[in-house]
Amino acid sequence: MSALFTPLALRGVTLPNRVAMAPMCQYSAGPDGLPTDWHRVHLGSRAVGGAGLVLSEATAVVPEGRITPQDVGLWSDAHVDAWRPVTAFVAGQGAVPAVQLAHAGFKASTYRPWAPRHGGVPDAEGGWTPVGPGVDPFVPDYRTPAALDEAGIAAVVAAFATAARRALDAGFAAVEIHAAHGYLLHEFLSPLTNRRTDGYGGDRAGRMRFTLEVARAVRAAVGEAVPVLTRISATDWTDGGWTVEDSVVLAGELAAAGVDLVDTSSGGAAARAAVPVGPGYQVPLAARIRRDAGVPTGAVGLIVEPEQAEQIVAGGEADLVLLGRELLRDPYWPRRAAAKLGATPSWPDQYTRAF
Repeated sequence: MSALFTPLALRGVTLPNRVAMAPMCQYSAGPDGLPTDWHRVHLGSRAVGGAGLVLSEATAVVPEGRITPQDVGLWSDAHVDAWRPVTAFVAGQGAVPAVQLAHAGFKASTYRPWAPRHGGVPDAEGGWTPVGPGVDPFVPDYRTPAALDEAGIAAVVAAFATAARRALDAGFAAVEIHAAHGYLLHEFLSPLTNRRTDGYGGDRAGRMRFTLEVARAVRAAVGEAVPVLTRISATDWTDGGWTVEDSVVLAGELAAAGVDLVDTSSGGAAARAAVPVGPGYQVPLAARIRRDAGVPTGAVGLIVEPEQAEQIVAGGEADLVLLGRELLRDPYWPRRAAAKLGATPSWPDQYTRAF
């Protein structure tokens, strides 16, 4: 029996296997952050390919929370209507559709990666003033943010909760809070980017406050049956930054706030961090949090071989494996992995003639 292809129950939802599609920005939204046919095909293909959990890309809870003007959002009823065909198709293939709710903070209003220009997008080209814990930009060619005051923080918390309710209306069955990669919630967590002296800065408890308020608000918004995940950067990979020891504490607090699984990534707060990139390089972070905090975790980061993914779950390093680039290369990786690991692969009726 393959551990990777056993079900995973999270509250009132059961994933058919432990393979998830990681959130990956597509920078391909229509006007005002609406998902398009690209998203239906992109996410739907991975559901057809056998992923048990299909996570949307970072989906902004407010317009100014987008990374680029081409990011998707979930801040209006129009977004709900636009997402429904996507989630219906994903669910119809037997996968669980989930949304990653996000706010880009001081990394907002930038050009998408393949644009001829880089850095901050000016107002004249559809950009806006980003927000953050302070007024320092992430890097010199990004836009200078406005510092959030307590009323602004409360408004963001409310926006996450409202977007979570809209997500359920749109057909998503689970919600992930994005608190990683140097975006807004991570900016408040990391001492590299949070130099505030009020109740949302200072010591670790103060820096965790914003993220935990969002977690509690999202849990209250979706009710008790809906799984809530949180993606964190378990370490900044930089002296003086956020550490895996901090993440163990945060994970315990997130669980107490109603989070069911910690999706464990890393980095993003420091532009020049020394990240030891290699196969499965973030798996030990997920394993440490799972062991020391006693919470379910997801592992992500250069996981490419079925045997590698199997060992992560079978060895108790994580409860879920999230694939990113490998699923871009091969949407059918989960079905091929099932066959390789001795599980019983199933294919859509339309494709059975190939086997």
